[in-house]
Amino acid sequence: MNSPRNSLAITLFSEILAADQMIRNRLSRVLPKGMELSHFSVLNHLARVGTEKSPAQLAQTFHVTRGAMTNTLSKLEWAGYVHIRPDWDDARRKMVAISPAGRQARDAALSAVAPLFASMLDEIPEEKVRSVLPVLRELRGKLEEDR
Repeated sequence: MNSPRNSLAITLFSEILAADQMIRNRLSRVLPKGMELSHFSVLNHLARVGTEKSPAQLAQTFHVTRGAMTNTLSKLEWAGYVHIRPDWDDARRKMVAISPAGRQARDAALSAVAPLFASMLDEIPEEKVRSVLPVLRELRGKLEEDR
């Protein structure tokens, strides 16, 4: 049954999905050569939190499988952007930290994406952007609860 509430939900998620796809496409075009969006996301997270994380913690943070995160981390390690070491407390686990080269790559990527993000919002009043943030955060929280 297509109630007004269902139509509103479909319209909202259609807009979010369309925006997500367009943002990903634009980001992919401006990221430094060879850097994928998943690489940038992990490097940015590690730089922001400033602590080591296990691959399982990173997989949970990004809502991907451990296998997908292992693949991303392998590529980042090969590029010299992260250091992966055994967990000294549990030899079955590993710990991941951003390397100095990873920090430089993340900073270069931030320099490339920041103007893109700013230009996307140039013609939307700041108060309008701020007004939508609580709704998006609440929606994200609800999605995280339902996992």
